[in-house]
Amino acid sequence: MPSVTVRKLSDETHRALKIRAARHGRSTESEIRHILDAAVNPAPRIKLGSLLAEIGQSVGGVDLDITRDKTIGEPVSFE
Repeated sequence: MPSVTVRKLSDETHRALKIRAARHGRSTESEIRHILDAAVNPAPRIKLGSLLAEIGQSVGGVDLDITRDKTIGEPVSFE
């Protein structure tokens, strides 16, 4: 498995990484891997249609039995 060495990391950043790792119950190295993985493989976004369908289902569904008006309209005149 490939490895990466990061040089010239500030003391503040290193300390913050160690604290963050401790909060998550991981080693500093494991926390850095987790951060990098999340940065290059972000969680999939919820698509708007899926979200709206989920909201519709949560309120009991949506009645889509709508009759379309099929009246032919007059063309627009630009003169």
